[in-house]
Amino acid sequence: MAIMNLLFANREVPGIENIAVYEAHGGYQGLRKAVSLDRQAVIDEVKSSGLRGRGGAGFPTWIKWNGLPKNYDKPHYVICNADEGEPGTYKDRELLLKLAHTLVEGMAIAGYATCSTQGYVYIRGEYVEPAWQLRKAIDQAYKAGYLGKNILGIEGFNFDLNIHMGAGSYECGEESALMSSLMGERGNPRLKFPHAPLPTVEGVWKSPTLINNVETYCAATWILANGAEKYSALGTERSKGTKIISVSGHIRRPSNYEVEMGTPLLELIDAAGGVVGGSLKAVIPGGSSVQIVPAEKLAGINLDYESCFANGTLLGSGGFMAFNDRTDIVLLMKRTSEFYAHESCGKCTPCREGTRWLYRILDRITSGGGQEGDIELLLSVCANIDGRSYCGLGDAAAWPIVGAIKAFREEFEYWIKYKKSPVGSHAVPPSPDPVNPLLRLSAVNR
Repeated sequence: MAIMNLLFANREVPGIENIAVYEAHGGYQGLRKAVSLDRQAVIDEVKSSGLRGRGGAGFPTWIKWNGLPKNYDKPHYVICNADEGEPGTYKDRELLLKLAHTLVEGMAIAGYATCSTQGYVYIRGEYVEPAWQLRKAIDQAYKAGYLGKNILGIEGFNFDLNIHMGAGSYECGEESALMSSLMGERGNPRLKFPHAPLPTVEGVWKSPTLINNVETYCAATWILANGAEKYSALGTERSKGTKIISVSGHIRRPSNYEVEMGTPLLELIDAAGGVVGGSLKAVIPGGSSVQIVPAEKLAGINLDYESCFANGTLLGSGGFMAFNDRTDIVLLMKRTSEFYAHESCGKCTPCREGTRWLYRILDRITSGGGQEGDIELLLSVCANIDGRSYCGLGDAAAWPIVGAIKAFREEFEYWIKYKKSPVGSHAVPPSPDPVNPLLRLSAVNR
């Protein structure tokens, strides 16, 4: 069976958002175990578990934790990236709404392990209700002695936790832009290693900083409470444990599903009730920024980092979108490119200009103005964005279109030749320029 609930084991327990109920179901036992160990032993436990970051990149969690200096010479910060702006992803939202104490506990564990005294949860501006639940959990944790000074009676173990609401920018999900926004600056990305120090050395306020996402900290809570051996026994050789997948699209039961790493992709579709409104045409397994996969290639894909990569896509943040055979892939890419054109921060030329041109070309094609050579033009623009942008947003804009052309080139050719959709709908009216007013201004100034 595809479903294996670890982090979600108690999500249907009535009142689990209250600290008394959370404690009755094993809450804060992971933190109690952590403070009974040496700080390095906590990091070693995370290492033994094989936990990799659940925000999309899959970077080994213990390396980040181990990278912070083991002293108090400068303030150390633990930051949770709860921005979750990737289209198709909503797992962190449910964790915050129902299991906020799991996050609080995981960040306190990380604070203890990394000699940090201050934590921040950077949460997207639209997540008002999750922020309320998190605020409630933090207040309860302070009252119970799990946050604050001398936590659990451990002299010198001090950890304060704060919430910082973002303003709704997708770009601030990129960790360097997130740090800039947290410090009150414009949410733009910074130089990265090797040109700039790693956040573990010099992050917010030029101090050692640990950044993980909501699911990663929650997984650390489970690992400390239940043991690294149990966690590492799940999954594949290089992708351990479970992954929460946000299933949406043309699916019978859209929801968050926690599955063991390595679960066959088609098993998840079956667990979610199957495709509705037609037969399965394609899947985007990791959020809108990863490559689409046609139905005929899904049988060989498992839900883990290595299998997805080997099949030309990514597990990403787990934003799993299923599409039936009534889906027009070109229109889907047009909508996707519009999102990235709108969300580009404008700092670097390849992304600022390239995302706008991707949208304009796709809008022209779907408005009946497609020209011979447009497919090659799209690929050329993507090539000049991918790997040349200041951060990953440019890559995220280019990869879906390259993947769509590779898998469904005939649909792009049909639009260009016949000026209408290959799935039956007629050409749509042209859209206005991307909704970002800065893009409109730049067009006027030309």
